[in-house]
Amino acid sequence: MKAKDFYNVAVYLRLSRDDVSAKEGDMESNSIRSQRDMIRSYIRKHDDMEIYDFYVDDGWSGANFDRPSFQRMMEDIKAGHIDCVIVKDLSRFGRDYIEAGRLIQKTFPAFSVRFIALNDNFDSLTADFNETSLVLPVKNFINDSYCSDISKKVRSHGQVKRENGEFIGAFAVYGYRKDPENINHLLADDYAAGIVKKIFAWKIAGLSNLAIANKLNGMGVLSPMEYKKSQGQKFSTAFSTNAKAKWSAVAVKRILINELYIGMMVQGKYEKVNHKVKRSVEKPKEEWVRVADTHEAIISAEDFGIVQKLLEVDSRASAGKVGSHMFTGYLFCGDCGEPMIRRVNRYKGTEKVYFICPTRNKGLGCTRHSIPEEELKRLVLRALQQQLALFLDKSYVLAYIEDMEVHFDEVVAFDKEIEKLRKEQEKYMSLRTALYEDLKQGIITEEDFKDFRQIYEKQYQETEDAIRQQENTIKELFRAGVLAGANLEKMKSALEITELSRDIVVTFLGRILVYEDKRVFIELRAKDMFLGVLMLADYFESQE
Repeated sequence: MKAKDFYNVAVYLRLSRDDVSAKEGDMESNSIRSQRDMIRSYIRKHDDMEIYDFYVDDGWSGANFDRPSFQRMMEDIKAGHIDCVIVKDLSRFGRDYIEAGRLIQKTFPAFSVRFIALNDNFDSLTADFNETSLVLPVKNFINDSYCSDISKKVRSHGQVKRENGEFIGAFAVYGYRKDPENINHLLADDYAAGIVKKIFAWKIAGLSNLAIANKLNGMGVLSPMEYKKSQGQKFSTAFSTNAKAKWSAVAVKRILINELYIGMMVQGKYEKVNHKVKRSVEKPKEEWVRVADTHEAIISAEDFGIVQKLLEVDSRASAGKVGSHMFTGYLFCGDCGEPMIRRVNRYKGTEKVYFICPTRNKGLGCTRHSIPEEELKRLVLRALQQQLALFLDKSYVLAYIEDMEVHFDEVVAFDKEIEKLRKEQEKYMSLRTALYEDLKQGIITEEDFKDFRQIYEKQYQETEDAIRQQENTIKELFRAGVLAGANLEKMKSALEITELSRDIVVTFLGRILVYEDKRVFIELRAKDMFLGVLMLADYFESQE
């Protein structure tokens, strides 16, 4: 490269958060002001140089060159406005050693641009072969390695915080705010938390996500994004499409499925491809970091569970209606399992409402299963009240759990279901042991031996899983026995009502099955808890 009589200089300055050291002196040496002063001092000593412009990327990583001011500088180079670039050192220019080498050794020479890195004593005009081909690549490689090392440390530190249940997001989720005394802890935001509670209540009442969004917009409630802006937060999101973001069905669903509202901290859903690429990929759910009871719950675990079930079914409202019908998502044919549909017959000013199984009309072999709506309501209400009455009659066991007058191991030993499962497990163990004798005696072949052993091992493991699940049900009774009794008043009130409602259905029922002979079977939402209470009652009665 030939020397020029005069150079229009681009002063490039960069500082990323990763470059800031804990020592105040290091912070100053790497600051934008320090870089600017050093380069200005250098240019003042050279009469053949004049500053064309400053290009500052403050807070941008050097892992790649996708930086706004750097890209602006490259445009000015291509336009012929600049023929010299000066940086404090090579690390300020960039930490991607491959791309940095390409720019310095190929791109800049192609545009006759001189490159100077002051602290590295590198000047492309005077550099010899060793400096350009050996020293420069090594220094760029060291800078790249440093960036990679910092990235790993940042990720590792973030993972530790996640596993400790500390919130590390830039902004608190709608309904919460960061604790001013500890930014890694969340506090409930009274106003936004109240909106979240209304959203869950409306969903349980039967409103669709879109109906909830329209209701919020009609009330003039600010969307999560606009609410953050109103609080003075510089918030932006890829979900925003309008000048002023409004509530949408998607925004409502995002709130309804967020476990954060029950006190569960869920983080680590995404990870960056690597330190040089901004793009993130979603991690499998089993790799998410979940820590319970890290902050105040806005929504009860029970209501959250009800909503998740509602979201699994089609709960769209009928034409002209705001909310879903009380049985939507809960009523199924007892024979084929298909959701039953509501039909209205109007004749001479009278109206008859009934439910039928839709598969008959599809030619799939099931029968009509017709049952009048009023009769169904009456049967469901009566069956529910019978079950609740039985549970309330046995609910005295919750007091024993609260007073710790019963021991977990004793109850497990008494549980009839666990006893049955263990006997079944012993049977599979015996069958598996007998296979060896049958193989020795030539009763079965080697191939049969392998096949049967695999079958028995699978059945043994399935039984083991069933035992563990049953024990967990009992553990849950011990862990949350008092919580299980929190709905006793609601159950008592349900015994006194004379008409079924959507609220009662979603609170207590899991499914309603209707059979051809008009038999109605109800499945309770917390059937395991109900059965556990009944089992404990049997246990206490046996002790007496």
